[in-house]
Amino acid sequence: MPKLVLVRHGQSLWNLENRFTGWVDVPLTEQGELEARQAGERLKGMQFDVAYTSALTRAQRTLDIILETMGVKVPIIRDQALNERHYGDLQGLNKAETAKRYGDEQVHLWRRSYDIPPPNGEALKNTAERTLPFFERAILGDIKQGKNVLVVAHGNSNRSIVMKLDNLSEKEVLELNLDTGVPLVYEMTTDGEIVSKTVLK
Repeated sequence: MPKLVLVRHGQSLWNLENRFTGWVDVPLTEQGELEARQAGERLKGMQFDVAYTSALTRAQRTLDIILETMGVKVPIIRDQALNERHYGDLQGLNKAETAKRYGDEQVHLWRRSYDIPPPNGEALKNTAERTLPFFERAILGDIKQGKNVLVVAHGNSNRSIVMKLDNLSEKEVLELNLDTGVPLVYEMTTDGEIVSKTVLK
């Protein structure tokens, strides 16, 4: 029975600094590299046929560390469909400073509503609209062939996928937080049905 494993990249420098990161390429912190190694330790013994990641360095580096820690090599597909949500004009801004500038309520709406994007950016809805077609075509396509798939991406691109897999409503997905470097393991049928879900903490 094929497995799908989703991992949010390890802590990045701007996660640590409480900034909106989006599509800006920022490195992992030492803590982020440690989280990636821990994810690799938790996944040891699992076989993967293919790995997917985004076009952003922090996800790619997390994937590299996971595979190194596991001591395996697999084909890697990188695609910007799996990129983090684009935060537009907020990218690079500190979240607390942004709240002072625009008001807590407005920033909360941008961060936690399903379909209200920040200026020149994406809402979660827009992220899902680019992530899910790729997920269904490429990643589920591999699952349907019986392959085990590892996906190392971002908080919001992975939330979009979990929303679909767990049948979450637009309201429920807003309550969903994915920790950095923590693997979610879905055991699935080749028809794409979920048999079990495990969080490897």
